[in-house]
Amino acid sequence: MAFHCTNTFNKVERLWHLLLLLIIIIIIFSDGAEIVDENNITVTNVGVIVNMNTRIGKEQETAMDVAAENFNNNSKNHSIVLHFRHSGDPLTAASAAQELIKERKVKLLIGLETWIEAALVADVGNQAQVPVISFASPAITPPLVERWKRVIAIYEDDGYGGDAGMLTLLSEALQDVGSKIEHHLALPRVSSVSNPNLGELEEMLKLPSFQSRVFIVLQSSLPTVTNLFRVAKKMGLVGRDSAWIIIESTITGLLDAQVNHDMEGALGIKTYNANNKSSYANFNKVFQAKYSEVDNSEPGIYALRAYDMMSIVTEAIEMTSSSTANLQVGLSTVLSNYIGLSGKMFIEGGEVLSSPIFRIINVVEGNSYKELNFWIPEFGFTESLSEETSKNRSDGVGAVVWPGNLRQKDPEGWAMPTADKPMRIGVPKASFTAFANLGLDGKSYQGFCIEIFQMVRIRLNYPLPYEFQYLEGSYDEDVELVHNKTLDAVIGDITITADRFSVVEYTQPYIESPLVLIVPGKAEDLEWMLVKPFSGKMWTASGGILAYTIFIIWFLERSVNPKFSGPLKNQIGRAIWFTFTSLFFSHRERLYNKLTKVVVLVWLFVVLILVTSYTANLSSILTIQRLKPNVSDIETLKRTNSKVGLNTHSFVVKYLENELGFKPENLIKIAGESDYIEAFENRSISAALLEFPYAKVFMNLYCKGYTETTLSYRFGGLGFIFQKDSPIARDFTKVILELLEEGKMMSLENAWLTPNRGCPNNSTSDGPESLKVKNFIGLYVISVATSTICFLLSLTILLKQFQQHQDAYQGNASDESVWKRTLRMARFVYNREFNVPSSRAASFVGVLEMTSSQWEHATTSTPQEHLLQASTPAQTSPPHE
Repeated sequence: MAFHCTNTFNKVERLWHLLLLLIIIIIIFSDGAEIVDENNITVTNVGVIVNMNTRIGKEQETAMDVAAENFNNNSKNHSIVLHFRHSGDPLTAASAAQELIKERKVKLLIGLETWIEAALVADVGNQAQVPVISFASPAITPPLVERWKRVIAIYEDDGYGGDAGMLTLLSEALQDVGSKIEHHLALPRVSSVSNPNLGELEEMLKLPSFQSRVFIVLQSSLPTVTNLFRVAKKMGLVGRDSAWIIIESTITGLLDAQVNHDMEGALGIKTYNANNKSSYANFNKVFQAKYSEVDNSEPGIYALRAYDMMSIVTEAIEMTSSSTANLQVGLSTVLSNYIGLSGKMFIEGGEVLSSPIFRIINVVEGNSYKELNFWIPEFGFTESLSEETSKNRSDGVGAVVWPGNLRQKDPEGWAMPTADKPMRIGVPKASFTAFANLGLDGKSYQGFCIEIFQMVRIRLNYPLPYEFQYLEGSYDEDVELVHNKTLDAVIGDITITADRFSVVEYTQPYIESPLVLIVPGKAEDLEWMLVKPFSGKMWTASGGILAYTIFIIWFLERSVNPKFSGPLKNQIGRAIWFTFTSLFFSHRERLYNKLTKVVVLVWLFVVLILVTSYTANLSSILTIQRLKPNVSDIETLKRTNSKVGLNTHSFVVKYLENELGFKPENLIKIAGESDYIEAFENRSISAALLEFPYAKVFMNLYCKGYTETTLSYRFGGLGFIFQKDSPIARDFTKVILELLEEGKMMSLENAWLTPNRGCPNNSTSDGPESLKVKNFIGLYVISVATSTICFLLSLTILLKQFQQHQDAYQGNASDESVWKRTLRMARFVYNREFNVPSSRAASFVGVLEMTSSQWEHATTSTPQEHLLQASTPAQTSPPHE
């Protein structure tokens, strides 16, 4: 009994002690994770969730330990206890967060490398009002991707959909530089390097329908990426035409102690740290002492960021101890202006961000690498980080050794054809065999397009194995074969249109393709061909100038030139004769007046220009055969419901129906070039609408009896097509431009499209046109101005002489009427004499009689006598009333 009581007492005593211990623990943790020990030091529990199986996680653990120790050694009132948990996957990280909050009563959660982990843990932290700081960094655009239009994103499937947000961020970043993700590979998680499922990886990497060979490796575990490179190299994906770009978190794990020759030539992105601060030296010394698992034990950027983040936390804790502010406010205050070992850090939109500088590294041998240029996302590449960084700006990453030991140029980033897998090129059945034609042997090909392809292929700086496939479908079907990747390219007369341009990659057009109207024509009538060199207004203007010049010559010469004496009609006839003979430079009359010589000199120059222009244009009209088209515009064809011939597979058929409003029953499809002649002869069609290259071939073969009119409807020209974003199309474009600039494309065009040199050009737009007034307006203005100036000078001299005579008779004629004075002035100007009788009033009838008398009867006095009479007014009899 006693024994039983004693035993019962002992059990109760032990239960009491346990209860006291439990009460103490509850009291300790009930104050929000801050406890005060026996030395009056406040203890703060911080939860850290990182992947401790990776090098990055191990470095972060060591760095935060160093920061916590520094704080605990220097602080007299506070102490930090770090509780590390492993984050194998997002659910494990969320479970660890709940355990840390409930069991360890942590006041802060830090770590979390992936966005999905950060999202799940943040939800747990929000419910418990515990701040969460994540190491997950925002997506950046990997450098160099703008050189390739399509990339393949590779990542490890975490099974929780974390890749969705990551891919969205990457896709948006790629769109900003004109690239896009063609395909993404979600690799299964591999537990270890030694026990992978290589068969599944190999099946995923076959990529049967994707041509891109630019791979961006996103966040993945070390075993997964190691096996990825092993399988990729075995399948030939790590070769001279491929590029591998690895983000920082992945490249850091790959550059571990193990040697991996499969990834030689890959590019990595590594955050640059100057390491020139004394604080870094102190941290590095302690870090290397604690972390010595690998030979390269120098802390990486992830370790520096973890150290800085823990230092920020300790400052915030120290700040909140002396104020009523909570920890989250303290963190925001410290981060407003914090510069640590990893650089400047700040908060934006609730995220801890930085302005990093990256260093491009190139894996060259095993796990060794060489550092290339710096890369600043907002600036670009630079060779150094001196104060004059802009002067050191570079166009590239540096001397990269790409996969396959490619050094001289960047890889194409495309599945380039090989001898075992040549390029599949379609050759369409062309309506005009001059462009592309299958030989009689059924194997050889010839034509304008084939010659261009061969000339371009020779100029490429790489081999291009290929095989032709003859295509008998429509052009739209040929385009679809390239779009769905059945063919790699089509070499032929493919018109560039907006619809096709959106699904395939075109080269630079090698020939333009406006719409041309071809109709039967007849020769123009030649009855009035002699007046064709000048337009109607030109003839009128030239006649007016001629008449004006005749008048000026008559006015200036009649008073001094004996040849212009006699009746008025003889004077005018002589002036007309002189002017007309000057048209043929056969005039022989002597000119007495100097002003007349000036007028005639300018007139002869006008005559010379007019005669030579008329002769040249008339020669062109008589030499060039002119055909008059029956119709020359689209509207006439539609209005008259004329039948129009078109190439069978041409897109012009739909264009005329949908855009220009032609009735389908009026559009006749023609199979080949010779069928057009038959259709014209049996009147099945009234006209043919062809693109310029086809019209050029047709008119060169059948020039007699047909005429062409180039219309205003234009398209993109003819070019070759490749799969969308193909770099081969870009190389073809460059060579085609060179051929166009060198004139060699024109030589090919003449050799294949217009070999018949004896056929004239019957284009209605190329013949000579009548010359118009606007072509000689300057010449006419000079002639009229010169004649007018000379006329005014002569008239001024005559009026001055009249005034002298007026002054001599002013005494007797002071009361003379204005009418009489005007008549006397007119007679003086006409006869160059002043003897106007004043005995009777002159009448208008008298003037007419006098003029008529002078027109009918010859004057007995010579021009010299007139001058004598005009110059001796004193000898004339005074007027009588």
